[in-house]
Amino acid sequence: MRLLILAAAAILLLLKVSASGPYTTELLVVGWNPIKNLSDPYVREIAEFAVKTHNDEAKTGMVLEKVVGGDTQVVSGTGYRLVIEVKDGAKIKNYVALVWDQSWKHFRRLLSFKPFSLNV
Repeated sequence: MRLLILAAAAILLLLKVSASGPYTTELLVVGWNPIKNLSDPYVREIAEFAVKTHNDEAKTGMVLEKVVGGDTQVVSGTGYRLVIEVKDGAKIKNYVALVWDQSWKHFRRLLSFKPFSLNV
């Protein structure tokens, strides 16, 4: 019964996320699990996607340097919460990117891209 309630809540939340546009952080339903291999090529691909999408939307020219940390969460796909280091002109900055990925549908959405702070 508890699993059924969690599944229903996840479905409702995903419908809300899908309808609310590209910048929302409402993907948080269940706990996050640390990414064990930050150099995994798929994790790098997700980070590159986040930076490129942010650059396209904000008209910036940031370049991904590396993935500093991250967590994943399974919710009708995978949520990635990545702490990334980017080069913005001559400056190095850290951001937190939240990406929702459904690999079997070839679907990805940047939900949030914010300067890193310890209050994330």
